[in-house]
Amino acid sequence: MSKGKILIIDDEEKLRQLLTRIISLEGFQVFQASTATNGIAVLEQEKEILLVICDVKLPDLDGFFVLNKIKSKHLFCEIILLTAFGSIQDGVKAIKQGAFDYLTKGDDNDKIVLTVERAVEKAKMQFRIYELEKKLDKRYNFEQIIGISQKIKEALALARKVAPADSYVLLEGDTGTGKEVFAQSIHNASPRKNKPFVAVNCSAIAKDLLESEFFGHKKGAFTGANLDKKGLFEEANEGTLFLDEISELHLDLQSKMLRVLETQAFMRVGETKPISINVRIIAATNRNLQQEIETGHFRNDLYYRLSVFKIEIPRLNERKEDIEMLASHFLDFYSGKLNKRVTGMDEAFRKKLMVYNWKGNTRELKNIIERAVILAENDVLTADLLPFEENNIMGAGDQITLEELEKLHIGKILSMVKGNKNKAAEILGIGLTTLYRKIELYQLDVSGS
Repeated sequence: MSKGKILIIDDEEKLRQLLTRIISLEGFQVFQASTATNGIAVLEQEKEILLVICDVKLPDLDGFFVLNKIKSKHLFCEIILLTAFGSIQDGVKAIKQGAFDYLTKGDDNDKIVLTVERAVEKAKMQFRIYELEKKLDKRYNFEQIIGISQKIKEALALARKVAPADSYVLLEGDTGTGKEVFAQSIHNASPRKNKPFVAVNCSAIAKDLLESEFFGHKKGAFTGANLDKKGLFEEANEGTLFLDEISELHLDLQSKMLRVLETQAFMRVGETKPISINVRIIAATNRNLQQEIETGHFRNDLYYRLSVFKIEIPRLNERKEDIEMLASHFLDFYSGKLNKRVTGMDEAFRKKLMVYNWKGNTRELKNIIERAVILAENDVLTADLLPFEENNIMGAGDQITLEELEKLHIGKILSMVKGNKNKAAEILGIGLTTLYRKIELYQLDVSGS
């Protein structure tokens, strides 16, 4: 099996053949070209070339031109430049323009082999990092927020608009609605996407450690401060700081937090010299901050600083038409993660999901599906796998009308058939005219998206 593809561009045939033989014996697949033009054509055709070994002096184009051409179009391809007469000046120029190395022809062949191995390893590592970053971006982007309900669509539309604006954002919603997923998606859709995303739960830090955690401290600033420590603001510099459960932030720290947001500067505990930062703030709360202001638990000026752009994340009970889609998504995820062949949910299981009072929101649904997959002994999830209590079913506390159930069911069928109204009417057992009337009555989305 080949260790990777390598291209040699050199107009000296004997040298090309010698290098090809040496590198091939190390397990690489080698391609050759005698001109820069031919070499670039080979590179376009063979997409997985990891390394190009290129002569500086070629019949048609300069090797430095080839270097810049490759670096601009082939992100993971490394380049080693060869020259008959090496100079320090050209070597420095080559490295500055992105070459992996600059070698003089006639150098010890063992050195060439070692350099080739290192260059290919670097190219492979860069590709692995790129793939990991792609997976991370996929995990935390707007496409991964599932739902067809009007409320989730409205929240997503606002999040997409504010993402590139660099404004502060306040996410409001109950615990478990997915506020951190929204925050990460906003960050990943912003110009700061390649910079740090630092998340902190304000309720999880002890009161006497809050200042040190946020701003850091100097060695010896207090008992136990044995080393200099960066705070969360420094860690998030140039990126995004996500302040979850901001309502839990102690009043003493709220005033200091406000000053940092206004000046983009702070001092570590025990320091006298300010540190400048450039941080975007996304805050989240499961409480009504205006009520917290009225009771004296939250600063009015900090609220207005944080709430430049507010987005309300809906409760799962407000987006019932999304429950089945979310459940299917979690089912696919956990059946793969747990290596179990569970492919679907029976009708009784689905019905119970629809009438349950989701006090824990999406997080609760996710946990319940994970539990059901663990317990499942067949390839379909059944209602007996659900740990629901009768007093937590819609109708025992929060009433759901027959009309609301009909709306949810029609919406679910339309979504399932991707907006095909003829097919939906057939499944529902009603006439097409009746279906049109119901769609208009309930203002249902029939896009099928």
